[in-house]
Amino acid sequence: MIKNKINLKTMNTFKIFSFLVLATISVTNAQDIESAKKSIDAEQYEKAKTILKSIIQAKPGNGKATFLLGNIYLKQNIEDSAKIYFQKGLAASEGAKLNYIGLGQIDLDNDNTSAAQANFALATKDIKKKDIEEYIYIAKAYMNANKPDYKAALVSLNKAKLVNSTDANLLMAFGDAYYGDKNQNESYTAYRSAFNTDNTLTRANMQLGVLLKGAKAYTEAVKSFDNVIATNPNYGPVYRELAETYYYWGNNEPKKYNEYIQKALGYYEKYLSMTDYSLTSRMRHADFLILAKDYKALEIEANKMKELDNVNPRILRYLGYSAYENGNIDVAIKSIQDFIANPTNKIIARDYLYLGLAKLKKANNLETKIVDQTIFDAGVADIKKSVEIEISMTNDLSEIGKKLYEQKLYREAAAIYEIAVTNPDSRNFLLDNFYLGNSIYFSNTKKDVVKVDPIALQKADAAFGRVIEASPTTQDAYIYRARTNRLLENDEMMAKYYEEYIRIVTEKGPEEVVKNKNKFIESYNLIAANYAYTDKVKAKEYFNKTLALDPTNQYATESLATLK
Repeated sequence: MIKNKINLKTMNTFKIFSFLVLATISVTNAQDIESAKKSIDAEQYEKAKTILKSIIQAKPGNGKATFLLGNIYLKQNIEDSAKIYFQKGLAASEGAKLNYIGLGQIDLDNDNTSAAQANFALATKDIKKKDIEEYIYIAKAYMNANKPDYKAALVSLNKAKLVNSTDANLLMAFGDAYYGDKNQNESYTAYRSAFNTDNTLTRANMQLGVLLKGAKAYTEAVKSFDNVIATNPNYGPVYRELAETYYYWGNNEPKKYNEYIQKALGYYEKYLSMTDYSLTSRMRHADFLILAKDYKALEIEANKMKELDNVNPRILRYLGYSAYENGNIDVAIKSIQDFIANPTNKIIARDYLYLGLAKLKKANNLETKIVDQTIFDAGVADIKKSVEIEISMTNDLSEIGKKLYEQKLYREAAAIYEIAVTNPDSRNFLLDNFYLGNSIYFSNTKKDVVKVDPIALQKADAAFGRVIEASPTTQDAYIYRARTNRLLENDEMMAKYYEEYIRIVTEKGPEEVVKNKNKFIESYNLIAANYAYTDKVKAKEYFNKTLALDPTNQYATESLATLK
């Protein structure tokens, strides 16, 4: 009897002890989850991964840990690993449903919206009335997908709002969704409310500066970021935002470009030191170095990444870009081709742009002044692909076309400018059209040209027309359009544009006329020649205008003699 009482007491003690151990483990796991979330927010992904893997090892049934870990892998573009953890998390004893959201984002990344919605429905099936976390994470999946859908994110967040409209994390997510949907006012209100609700949400405070940066209020943005640093100097992402702000500021104030770029690079180094110098952080740094055009630093960074992970395919991108900019063309072509050939890589427009530019450079032998047309045409095809993917790539083509133009490789320059002018919103649109027209004109006036290309010349005529339409006082557009129509044997239009040239220059004053004396003589003579068979009076009038500028002009003198 006594023995049974002792056993009973021992069993009760064991149960209480087991309960306390489980409770302690549960509290510890919850604390570790919060620690991992803070590390993710601070973009210390390797640290967060270590924490989450420890939680999963101690408690394999923690579905929230697998979900968060899978999300980190998605941020790092490692979809296979993300999927493994999400699927593992589905069998967890707690938080399993969150993993449907992770699988849903993978579906979105693969353009399978219906499958994503089915997974999101499974994640929210039978959730408790007060639960909003699932709706917030679904919204984040829509926002973090390769093709973000901010309106769908807002729909999900509004469902959570019906349950708890003052939750700080919900307000933060609203700020992100409104920001992505280009609703700056609502985004500002949401971020401010999130920070006022929970002043430990440093990112909400930082995003107020991000909104100022987006509005090009760079002075105010820097002040805002400095305020964040004053309250939390160890928050890494704010230094990245400062780096990007100074980069954009430098581009908007060319006189201060070098000064601001140096500041930007310094802040990015600070950002790296505040994160974990992981491969992911280094890749983000490499992306910034591309923007800042610091290709020597990029090559150094690429080689450091290669030491960390020799098989990561994105390193080939950075090696290719830096090799091109640093003059190692064969390495550039091979690196980028190998990167593009890997079907698991997400190819961006700039990959094809760099491949195309490398081929152009390889095709153009500066010593022999001979262009390998096959390689050159392959390069042009790659550049076209880049523009098809992202039209803003046209902004990078002006400089390339100009270099070819200055080498008097007019046909090749025209091929580049023809791609550049496909974007009417390009910052160089008018200048590119002018050089397109000129490149075609000069390529048809070379000594070795047997027969002009009328189709190309019509493109030149149209290009000059676009310049004239947008900038009616650009005088050289008129004279080159006149010359182009002369090659097309369209004498009526030739005379029209010469007359327009004379009018535009004359309106600018006598000094401008004197400066362009030879072009006036050309214009008068060719207008006169056009009238020689239809209106001899006008023809004589224009030949006499030539002689007023140049009394010894042989063509005008001889032509007048034949008109008498």
